Amino acid sequence: MRLNFKTIGHFFGLLLLCNGAFILISGLVGYGFGDSTTIKQLLSAAVVLCLGTIAMLATKDHSREMGKRDGYIVVALGWVVMALSGSLPYILTGVIPDFTNAFFETVSGYTTTGATILTDIESIPKGLLFWRSLTHWIGGMGIIVLAIAILPLLGIGGMQLFTAEAPGLSSDKLHPRITDTAKRLWYIYVGLTFSETLLLKWAGMSFFDAINHAMSTVSTGGFSTKNDSLMHYNHLPMIHYVVMLFMFIAGSNFVLTYFAIKGRFRKIWADEEFRLYSKFIGIFTIVAAAIIYLKSDFLIPNDAFPMVYGVYEADFRHAMFQVLSVVTTTGFVTADFTTWTPFLTVMFFGLMFLGGSSGSTSGGVKVVRHLVTIRNGFLEFKRALHPNAVLPVRFNKKIISETIVFNVLAFFILYMLSFIIGALVLSAIGLDFTSAVGVAASSLGNIGPALGDFSPTETFASMPTLGKWWCTFLMLIGRLELFTVLILFTPFFWRSR
Repeated sequence: MRLNFKTIGHFFGLLLLCNGAFILISGLVGYGFGDSTTIKQLLSAAVVLCLGTIAMLATKDHSREMGKRDGYIVVALGWVVMALSGSLPYILTGVIPDFTNAFFETVSGYTTTGATILTDIESIPKGLLFWRSLTHWIGGMGIIVLAIAILPLLGIGGMQLFTAEAPGLSSDKLHPRITDTAKRLWYIYVGLTFSETLLLKWAGMSFFDAINHAMSTVSTGGFSTKNDSLMHYNHLPMIHYVVMLFMFIAGSNFVLTYFAIKGRFRKIWADEEFRLYSKFIGIFTIVAAAIIYLKSDFLIPNDAFPMVYGVYEADFRHAMFQVLSVVTTTGFVTADFTTWTPFLTVMFFGLMFLGGSSGSTSGGVKVVRHLVTIRNGFLEFKRALHPNAVLPVRFNKKIISETIVFNVLAFFILYMLSFIIGALVLSAIGLDFTSAVGVAASSLGNIGPALGDFSPTETFASMPTLGKWWCTFLMLIGRLELFTVLILFTPFFWRSR
């Protein structure tokens, strides 16, 4: 089947129109705050809207059919189109005049990675700070899911796009029609953002900071309006607890959030992935808090551990916050975990490969893949003793097909190969070992904070230019879970049949 270029182009036009509308909104926010860069930000919106209109008009006679290959191209290259157009506000306003840095910041936003090249965030105009957080919010649920909610206007079916955008094991849907599922996801997404904004405002943030941090939290992104991230609010513990609550929710399957809204709580705890996700967070929090408490250096109140409600509360709060931040791949910072102890540094590095739940906005491998891999591994011991026995892998009391098991194993192999190659390239560019493996794991898992020279309290400003481009590639393939992007590099994908 040949690629349907007009349909692909028409969809790109739709994405540009959506992106232009969001840039326009952020420009209006800047106007409300009296930003000096508002005119150029509005010009960026006008340029993107014009490009989208031209693309839509040039492909108005497009076919109403979209094949699976078309879907993969729309998803993978659609993110590139969005990132290129999303870089315009930074470049035209002069806030990030360098194209490489602007593209890196934008990709980091859309992929909800949260790594930044900005060294003085608080000096950035409000409208651009809002746009920066908005890229998280758009990318969190997925720009493609946003678009397929209105695809019936184009007469294009959205299942191929939803499959490519959110690959995974869960086949749960909120509605039989994919467009209605997307709409319900967005209702939940908007509702969570609004709720967290109100709670953060109540806890002590300004409304502007509250809505920005809410967008970053619900999308598990990590961009903050403060140079010190959430360390800026270490004297307001309630802000940390609000953010922790919503990081936990955002790292859970959104289908379970829907069940919670409907009051079907038994279905939530019956989900094996949710139980393991909760246990992981609980266990690693206890380990981190215990080690922090036992280290005498941390019994003295300081900037990272202020004596607010007592040292025990601070130990637990910072431990849980950083565990949640890394597991859910949000990347907010209340303290530099790389200074806690070598053991905890290694532990948090390992957590970078965990990830949140499937069907969430978090990145990483995802808990369900770990669950399936572990169970399959134990079954291999039984198969060795009973080679003729039929021992299927089960998840939520249902048998998982061998095809899905093989897909999970292939994903693990591909993920680790991508990590190893990613670290090797970064080492060749000039990064030391700790920095190279930390940045590779962080970029691929869409986490943000890394190790070494790019620890949680540092930025990516010192990253070599080639390293920034390599990191953007790792962010992109990590956000789209490898297969969606890497399949474009295979020769058989481009064959006519």
